[in-house]
Amino acid sequence: MSPHRLEVTPTLLARLLDVIETDIVPLTRAATVKGNKIFGAALLRKSDLSLVLAETNNEVENPLWHGEMHCLKRFYERPAAERPPTADLIFLSTHEPCSLCLSAVTWAGFDNFFHFFSHEDSRASFAIPHDLKILSEVFGIAPGGYRTENAYWRAYPIRRLIEDLDPEARTPLTEGAHRLDRIYADLSEVYQASKGGADIPLPCSVAAPVDLCRRRRDNGALSPRQGIASLTDRKALLLTGASR
Repeated sequence: MSPHRLEVTPTLLARLLDVIETDIVPLTRAATVKGNKIFGAALLRKSDLSLVLAETNNEVENPLWHGEMHCLKRFYERPAAERPPTADLIFLSTHEPCSLCLSAVTWAGFDNFFHFFSHEDSRASFAIPHDLKILSEVFGIAPGGYRTENAYWRAYPIRRLIEDLDPEARTPLTEGAHRLDRIYADLSEVYQASKGGADIPLPCSVAAPVDLCRRRRDNGALSPRQGIASLTDRKALLLTGASR
């Protein structure tokens, strides 16, 4: 069992959703037009939930700079006096970390990480299957088969934690989660349209994000205007921060 457990409250979950939307998304919005994937990460202090650092995927520079890896790189580029102990921090990932990033979180000494989207979301909704495929092909682990609570850390799936709340606390957080669904559907479309010139070893297909946008539009999560806008218009909206 994990030696450390965090108290999960609606206030904490609301803060994590806010950091994703306010601090990570603007970085990802600028990165996807260069061909980087949509993954991002942030570090927060456990004591007051203040932001230490937010970063996003930078695979066009180095294929190892996944969102989590790039965040840790930037963190350790800071002078030691400016870096809080990792035991005092919350690690936030927009998407469930891959095996590379799981190891990095472990070696860096974090006792937790929170993620919004799951491995299954990355494959089915964003056409990025490599997280699950590597776990299966290299480690022989089925989806969801790694130990989410162990001697090093505990994983906290934000969506599931929101679902477990009572209705009064759950409703505003669900609205925020739906907003992130729309934002990341848009970001994914821009990434798929922009990745062609990027020298990234593991490519992704384009079908799933289109299906995602269509499904969420049909379910009312996307407005008709958002659902039918061209990729060129969507890219312009994302760059200005107008697409929600």
